[in-house]
Order: sequence, then structure tokens, then C-alpha cells
Amino acid sequence: MKKKVVSLVLIASLSMGLVACGNNEKKDAVKNAGNSEEYDVIGDTVTYDPNKPVNGGKDIDTEFWYWTGASNLFESLVDQYTKYHPNVNIELVENPYDDYWTKLPLALQGTDGPAIFNMHNSQHDNLIDYMAPYDIPVDDIEAEFTGASGHVIDDKIYYTDYGLMTATVYYNTDMWKKAGLTKEDIPTTWDEFRKVAKKLTIRDGDGNLVQAGFSYNGGIQGDVLGMQYQYGQNLFTEDNQITLNNDAMKEVVNRLKEMYTVDGVCDYNFGNNSGDNFGQGTVAMFLGWGFMTNLLEENFPDTKFDCFEIPVPSDKTPYAYHRYNGESTFGINKNASKEQQAVAQDIVRFFLASDSIQKEFCLANSVFPAKTSLQTDSDLLAIPSIAVLADHIERYIWPGTMPSTVEDNVKIMLEDIFYNDKDITKALTDAENNINEDLKNSNFESQESKYKYADETIKD
Repeated sequence: MKKKVVSLVLIASLSMGLVACGNNEKKDAVKNAGNSEEYDVIGDTVTYDPNKPVNGGKDIDTEFWYWTGASNLFESLVDQYTKYHPNVNIELVENPYDDYWTKLPLALQGTDGPAIFNMHNSQHDNLIDYMAPYDIPVDDIEAEFTGASGHVIDDKIYYTDYGLMTATVYYNTDMWKKAGLTKEDIPTTWDEFRKVAKKLTIRDGDGNLVQAGFSYNGGIQGDVLGMQYQYGQNLFTEDNQITLNNDAMKEVVNRLKEMYTVDGVCDYNFGNNSGDNFGQGTVAMFLGWGFMTNLLEENFPDTKFDCFEIPVPSDKTPYAYHRYNGESTFGINKNASKEQQAVAQDIVRFFLASDSIQKEFCLANSVFPAKTSLQTDSDLLAIPSIAVLADHIERYIWPGTMPSTVEDNVKIMLEDIFYNDKDITKALTDAENNINEDLKNSNFESQESKYKYADETIKD
């Protein structure tokens, strides 16, 4: 990967071992305060030397804020960091997700806010003015983290992604087998997908739907905002205006509508949340993002599932398979004291350099590792929603931190087309105009031009 603050205080004094992934065996003669042991330097390009004292070896307290649901990860990070730096006491402060995004900006305005905090790119506009850039060369981060170039602002990085996720097809393996399908039947094109979805659809003698072959009920706006890339169509223009009323988007939306109205793979009144309905056993396939892996395993442990990559229009390699979104690295409070910021910078460097910690966070969140050294890791690739991205990760695009108006208006647009039978051109035009009106008051800048294959896009 949102009331006075109730804190979960975890003063880090435990000594958990760190298995430092990487090949650097270099030793440093400098001893850390409180430690006589000499440690290996961690990392390859972004490196971390545990032997260098923090805060001159003097005791220091610092706050680290995060949102509810990840306490084990942050406890582990703190324990591993303070093994090397016992003079640093880190107070972990946990907040409910929704409260987090109200409290954090207020806390960062003064000098008493957390020195370091969990970040999400959806809050970029609200937080970036309070953040300090990383004290790590941009080239080093770009060399090791996929997509880091999309987070460069005036030659600086304030946060990047440690894990990536995208729209992925989840399918029920029991239903798949009962339909006589095998791994060989996994579709790679949309035409093949529609045929498979029809095979997975079950209706009774009266035509009532019993099992949906594919469902997008509950909203598919986040998935639609990415499908147009398969046709070489960027989502934004060079002047940061959204473009929806185009042939690519019409093809995407018409295909989705026809899956219901022509193919009959689902009905609009058959459940109101495709992910939950999938877990409940009434839907054979749905489009979900990586976080759905953990939700399904936790909430529907009896549902057996696997994943495959989102289909594309043809056997030809597309401009991009889809867009991705990232789980963000940490933010550093520029209003914290110089000493506090130095500790925060040190924690960030440790986090980025350590393959083992990066792996912990990616496993826990079922996200594809942005760090290139982990992109062939067998434990990570054992997770279906991660494995499907391994072959084509460079063909996924980061459009930038899209303002909420984009998804909000596309959701309305799709509901009008699917449920109210609104003319598609009229619906696309209305949504496009509404979004662009809102973007006039936004600092949004598309990152599509930084995509590796940006020169393959449709030229207007």
C-alpha cells in the first residue's frame, strides 16, 4: 500500500536477527554505539552500513505512524533496525485507516508530528508539501526499483513503490475443472476469455443464472481505467487532460457490456460485489487487484482459486497490458527536527537496502516486488497474483497519482451505460468534460511519458 491519537507504543529493544539478502560481503571498521559486533554492509546499489552510528550514538526517541492492519510488519522492521541501533527508540503509532488521513496532515503541519510515516500515493497532493526528499541518489533508486522514475519530482524522490499490483483475473479452480477446462485453456485474448466465460456460466431450465462465468458487479471503473492502454491509447494527453471519448475506450466498454447482454455470462442484478460473490461461490471469474489474494484467503478460506494475466486484444504484444498501482515507501516529515529527520532518512535507507525486509512487506501484501533483485524470488512467485506479472512487468504503465475525480466520474459513466442504457459517446463525453473541469484545480501531472515504451502510443 487512511480524535487525540491513541498510540500503540512499541519501544524497540528486541534483538531479532536479520538475514541480509544480497551479495555484498564488505566489512566496515566503524563500530555502532552500544554494539561491538561488526556487520556486513546491506544491499547492492542502495546500500546500508549498520556499523555507522545514528545520532552520534546518543539516545533518541522518534515516532513512526502507520495505519491499522500491519502492526506485525512494522514491529519486525523496528526490531531489525534497532538491533543495529539500540540507542534509537521508535514509538509506533497505529491509527485506523480513515482517521489516519485526517490526523496525519494536521500533525505534519507543526513540529511535533511523526518523523516518519506510512504513505499512500492516493494522498500525494495532501502530503507532498510536508515531505522531505530522500537523501539517496535518484539514480541509485531508479537502478533497483521498477517505476521509480515515475516518482521523480525536480530531480528528487520523496517516496516510491516497494510493491506493485494490477488488475488480474481470479478464477475458481473447482468450477474451472467441472467445466472441463485445464491450464491449457487459460485465455490470453479477450475473444478466448469470452468463450471460457460462457463455458463457466450455468443457468437453470428457466434461464435463471446459477453461476456467473464472469462478473464485474459492484464496480469495474478501476479496471476499465487501464484497458485502453492495450490499444496504444494513453489515458491522458500531453497537457494532462483525460481522454475518454476515443475508439479504444469505446471498444473496452462495449466489450464489457456485450459480455452481459450478448454472451449472458452474468446479469446486472446477480450480486452486488463480484469479489465477495466469487468468494461465496456464485461467480467463476472476476477482475481483482493483488490485495484480493489476502482478503479471499482470510474471508473465504474454502474457496480454491488461481490467477492469470489480464487478456489482451490479440496475440500481438500490446502497448501495455494495463496500469499498475504501488504500495508506497515511507514519507519523511520535513518539519521534524534535523536529528529526527536524520533518523528517518536512516530508516528509509535501511528499508530500501534490505532484500529480506522488502520481501516481508511484499509477501504480507501480495504485491509484485518493485526491487529488481526480488523479481525472481520463488517464495514471492508462489503467490498467484504476483506470479502472473513476472513475464511482462515492464509492459505495465504508471499513469501517476490520479485524483479521485477520475474514478468517481468513470464509475458514474459506466453505471449510466450498463444500467441506464445511456448512449456510450454521450456518457464518455460527459465524464471526460466533468473530469477535466475538476483537473483545472489539480496539480496532477501524468507520468505516462516516462513509460519505457511511451513512443509506441497512438499519436493524435
